[in-house]
Parts: sequence; C-alpha cells; structure tokens
Amino acid sequence: MTYEKEIARLHAAIEDADAVVVGAGAGLSTAVGFTYAGERFERLFPDFIAKYGFRDMYSAGFFTFATFEEKWAFWSRYIWCNRYEPAPNETYSKLLSLLEDKDVFAITTNVDHQFQLAGWPKERLFYTQGDYGLWQCSKPCHDATYDNYDTVKRMVKEQRDMRVPSELVPYCPKCGRPMAMNLRGDDTFVEDAGWHAAATRYSDFLEAHQSGDVLYLELGVGGNTPGIIKYPFWRFVNANPSATYACVNLGEAWAPSEIRNRSILIDADIDAVLGELLEVRH
Repeated sequence: MTYEKEIARLHAAIEDADAVVVGAGAGLSTAVGFTYAGERFERLFPDFIAKYGFRDMYSAGFFTFATFEEKWAFWSRYIWCNRYEPAPNETYSKLLSLLEDKDVFAITTNVDHQFQLAGWPKERLFYTQGDYGLWQCSKPCHDATYDNYDTVKRMVKEQRDMRVPSELVPYCPKCGRPMAMNLRGDDTFVEDAGWHAAATRYSDFLEAHQSGDVLYLELGVGGNTPGIIKYPFWRFVNANPSATYACVNLGEAWAPSEIRNRSILIDADIDAVLGELLEVRH
C-alpha cells in the first residue's frame, strides 16, 4: 500500500482501538534527535575523540578507562546530554498527544527517560533496560538504585582535562564498591522495586486486553533485542483475531505472513509520521 493509505489505516486503527500497547525502541529516541554519532557526538566529546579515536557514543561506552575520574568525566557528559538536556524534537510529546484519550500502556527498551519527561503517566510505563538517571552497586550487593542528577550535574560542571574531581566518584553506600550505571548489560543489572512494580502493571494490562480491538504499536524497534517487544507483539496479535500490529520504523518495517493481513507497516521517520497522524486527527 502507499504511504498515505498506511497513514490513514493507522489513524483508523488508533481511533477504533479499545486499548493501545506501545513498544518503543532506539529508533524512537533517534527520531527525537538523540543521535549517538556524527555532529552531535563530535560537538560533545571532541577531547575523548582526539585522545581515543572514538567513533560514536554507544561503542565508547564499553571502553575501559584507566581511572574512575576519567570514566565519569565521559559518562557524566553521556548521561547529561541523553537524559537531562531537553530533546531537540517533540516526538514523545506528539505520541502522548496522539494517544491521550486511549487506554494505553508503553514498554520501552530506551533508557533516556523521555517518556516521563514528555508527561507520560508513570503507572503506564515499563522501562525494561534501566535508566541513565540511576546508579547501582557494581557487584551488586543489594537491589536498590540511586538518582544521579545532582552528582552528574556537578561532574559536568567541575570536570577539567577529562577528569572529574575525585570526591565526586560514586561508591556504593552499602559495601563501598564503585557504582555502575543501571543499564542492562549482564547479570549484574539491578531490577529494583520500581522495575518490578512496572513489570507487574504491564503484565496485568496485557492480561486484561487479551481480546478486543487492541493495537500493538511498535515504534523504532530493531533486531538487537526482539524478544522484549517485537516477538511478543507478533504473538499477541496472532493470538487475538481482533488485534492489529503497526510498525513504524525507518528501514525496518516488516511483519510475518501469519499476521500480515492485520499489520500496518510504515517505513518512514517516526517524528514525521506522528506529526501527520496528529494533522489527520485535527
């Protein structure tokens, strides 16, 4: 089908849906302007690029720095620009406006907190992979996370020559080990009380909407972790004859043959699509 027809189909699916389950991946944050390479990366990290030859923020995040002071000089900038600075585009706000009257829940693998910053109700959100705004014990010795805003703000302001002051390096308040980011990378990831509460709310929402006109709206989900959003969405639609699967993803809009006749596939920029849907609604 043409792009215009798919936009019209998605608009109708949203209007007719009894419930909407949003699945958001990295493509949604890219649409909001949080690019990890190119001009933005070069502008924010010129000194680290010159010293280490880093090509992008994501791969640089796996680098082992020689000192904690240098590590947190890099990571504080990384956190600040992707978590606390305003996003260049209003993509998440557009999504919220589009679905504000619907019975909706969102699951996301993004860790930039943009759903909450846009005003998305926290009780209707499951952030599966962590949050740039949280630290945890690196062991971890206990299942708790810690807000890092105040310390990260100081790290960004007070760092000199690619180092933060030693007194700002974070250590676990329980065991004294170095703190780590609360990002799922291995089996040390802390699923704190808030994570488990969100997981339960998401499970309850899915259970309550196993039938009826349910729209599973997938935005920018790639192939890195398809078992979290993409594959479950396909299974849910296949199990419910009244459900619809919609995928908006630049370069990766696809659905299996089993649900193809109940799928809406839009290969385009997410921000532009959301803008057009809002125009159609008004």
